Amino acid sequence: MCRLGWSQKQTCVSVRQTVAWCYRGGSISAEPRINDRIRVPEVRLVGPSGEQVGIVPLAKALELAQEYDLDLVEVAANARPPVCKLMDYGKFKYESAMKAREARKNQAHTVIKEMKLRPKIDPHDYDTKKGHVVRFLKQGDKVKITIMFRGREQSRPELGFRLLQRLASDVEELGFIESNPKQDGRNMIMVLGPHKKKTEAMAEAREAQAARKAERQGVSSEETSEAPVAEAPVDAPAETPEA
Repeated sequence: MCRLGWSQKQTCVSVRQTVAWCYRGGSISAEPRINDRIRVPEVRLVGPSGEQVGIVPLAKALELAQEYDLDLVEVAANARPPVCKLMDYGKFKYESAMKAREARKNQAHTVIKEMKLRPKIDPHDYDTKKGHVVRFLKQGDKVKITIMFRGREQSRPELGFRLLQRLASDVEELGFIESNPKQDGRNMIMVLGPHKKKTEAMAEAREAQAARKAERQGVSSEETSEAPVAEAPVDAPAETPEA
């Protein structure tokens, strides 16, 4: 016969307790209890408009919920007695989901973009790289500028330093030097931070998108109004017979 150790016995007991609790209907849920799922003798009731009704028996609270055609929702389960409110729970869940969605939409995440350059970069390539840096700063993102040295270029760090200073000067209207240039092995690194916050950049982008959409709709409506309208044929006048 196989005997279990103390730790194994404890594990089996915990598993049995968990299974029994779940079998009785227990579940880990963040949603509040509503209506007949509330199992207390009395509650502190809050009316539909937020008015304080007072401590009433659970049966009376459920009766008022049916009378108002609303749900009895437990909003403070740890209070003694628990606080319940009369509300339309379906509408409340929908509005809460919409608020959470809007909050996530407006949430700003700081992103660090990276742009790599060579000390002896071609002027055309420099303009292209600078354009990307400008776009990132306008979006409210930080930009990590990396100058990559190869071979004998490592003995001329001043080339990379001057290039970083030039780039910072070219975009000073949009960003500032958050981290000064420093040597990191074969690379030289500088971090530019945007003057505008991420939330401001997102708001401006949404406004510009709405303006472009309105402009497109205005153009399409003008084209529709200026479209030629086919004129109805005019009947030729009847000829008068000669006398």
